[in-house]
Amino acid sequence: MRKAKPKKRIILPDPVFGDVRVTKFVNHLMYDGKKNTAFTIFYDALQTVKSKLPNEELSALEIWKKALENVTPTVEVKSRRVGGATFQVPTEIRADRKESISMKNLILYARRRGGKTMADKLAAEIVDAFNLQGGAFKRKEDMHKMAEANRAFAHFRF
Repeated sequence: MRKAKPKKRIILPDPVFGDVRVTKFVNHLMYDGKKNTAFTIFYDALQTVKSKLPNEELSALEIWKKALENVTPTVEVKSRRVGGATFQVPTEIRADRKESISMKNLILYARRRGGKTMADKLAAEIVDAFNLQGGAFKRKEDMHKMAEANRAFAHFRF
């Protein structure tokens, strides 16, 4: 490539848990640069998660991390044009993209949910993902099924 790769920006850890992944999640959650609002929504959602799962020995942050892990895909399909046909070619996903996809899916399906506030919707989606159900988990399963169905075209990988 002609241009140099842009440098990765350093993301600071969040103020409560001191975790960089929390800040990344909040950055995906944020609208119009309102980071404080996004942090409030996230922390409220974690409080709700803890109240919904009182008999769980894990902390709310660990439940969120496990939920993210449960909705993280390992393969995806990419369209690849070979000759006159377009094939859905299954490819492995880079680690940083895996993390980004899982966060975006969790937030997307939380936004689509019915509920009072965004914090409630996000909490419900986190609990569902933790219990291996919900929209984001189904999305991951669908991605894996699609990759499995198109495994015959894996030799077109680039």
